[in-house]
Amino acid sequence: MTAHALTDSWTMTRRELARWGRQPVQVVVNLVFPVMLLLMFGYLIGGGRGVGGEYRDYLIPGMLALTMAFGLEGTMIAVTQDLDKGVIDRFRSMPMADGAVLVGRSAADMLQSAMALAVLIAVGTALGWRAQGGPAAFLGAVGLLLLFRFAMLWVGIHLALVAGKPEMVQAVQILVWPIGFLSNALAAPDSMPGWLGTVVEWNPMSHTATAVRDLFGTPGAESGHVWAAVVWPLALLAVFFPLAVRRFGRLSR
Repeated sequence: MTAHALTDSWTMTRRELARWGRQPVQVVVNLVFPVMLLLMFGYLIGGGRGVGGEYRDYLIPGMLALTMAFGLEGTMIAVTQDLDKGVIDRFRSMPMADGAVLVGRSAADMLQSAMALAVLIAVGTALGWRAQGGPAAFLGAVGLLLLFRFAMLWVGIHLALVAGKPEMVQAVQILVWPIGFLSNALAAPDSMPGWLGTVVEWNPMSHTATAVRDLFGTPGAESGHVWAAVVWPLALLAVFFPLAVRRFGRLSR
């Protein structure tokens, strides 16, 4: 049964990857958009009030975390389009392992997320940013970023199953933006009003960004947030993964 589920999941993953060949522009946009944000905040807006040290060193790890929160609309649109066109109903009528469609979707998106991370790290390196924490710490930081992305993907998949139609995605995805911008990805909480700084510090993405800065060896980075950067995504997964699977199982019933 396990081998059967893996085979079905890989088949669905290949289906999603085949879409890349049919929609290369969308893939390129997903890779370029974080770079545009990095250049905009780093050079057009800049400043980084309240941030110690070089703003670039503070900004790039934060942008890596921000990239893991954004881009869920692609996942949500793909899921809702399959729902709206009856594709998922046809898959469910086949002798296929339960959840293989969702696993394939998440696996393809994780691959694209890893590509986006690699591109953004390469651009940051070209701009003069360097990770100072050593190879093990670097891999740990990348692992935390991908763990946060994996959790956010399942949040997006569940919201897509709830939304049901592509036209509802725009309304639902608005919920994702506060998570990104109400964080310490772009500015330190110390530079914000007290109540806002408290909200920012409690944001799960802020813990990921802070832990990543620590592992990358960013000057002045706080330590002790790695545990929270692991616990928060696992908590999100514990809630939204079973919700998504249960919602998927109840479709068309």
